[in-house]
Amino acid sequence: MQMKCAVITGANRGIGLALTQEYLKSNYRVIAVCRSASEALSATGAEVISDIDMSDEKSIALLAERLKTVSIDVLINNAGILDVDTLGTINFEALLKQIEVNSLGPLRVTEALLDNFSDGAKIGLITSRMGSISDNGSGGYYGYRMSKAALNAAGMSLAIDLSPKGVAVAILHPGFVQTDMVNMSGDVSAAAAAQCLIERMNALTLETSGTFWHANGEQLPW
Repeated sequence: MQMKCAVITGANRGIGLALTQEYLKSNYRVIAVCRSASEALSATGAEVISDIDMSDEKSIALLAERLKTVSIDVLINNAGILDVDTLGTINFEALLKQIEVNSLGPLRVTEALLDNFSDGAKIGLITSRMGSISDNGSGGYYGYRMSKAALNAAGMSLAIDLSPKGVAVAILHPGFVQTDMVNMSGDVSAAAAAQCLIERMNALTLETSGTFWHANGEQLPW
């Protein structure tokens, strides 16, 4: 039986690195995509494609060229950035950068790799419950919230458009994870989050495609 292939973006640290490690343990061929490889990523033995910028169309085209002969069973769009925006001092350039990376980046990658998906392939979008409008009780974080809400909307459209191809899409909140993005202040380790995310991916079907899930299995509100 041919080894299944997982492509993971933002794989050099945090959740992406943990997902890379977990998929390797499950005997997947893992292609780890990042801007610059870390020592920890290089040590995993995954195939690394570096110098890929999620906000740059030419960079995504280069990624597609590198993967043109690869059949993809799992694509995890994990790469993302977080800036803190406070009303009255919003840096709109930084806000737009979050939308470029967090919203448009996953869509660019998915569209660029449309011809690579195997029969029954699965796509995971690592989003955040901070993209939920009805769950927002604290305000702030304008760019991050907007970018993740836009990603959620894209995920639903992808689920509908890819269903005839037999490709399912999971919209996944990983939890409050201990990563550099939040100065390691989370309440769950990256390894534990990765294990739960993979459980959600394994359980994903065309019938549940387009659902907004917490990694723990809870369905989240839009």
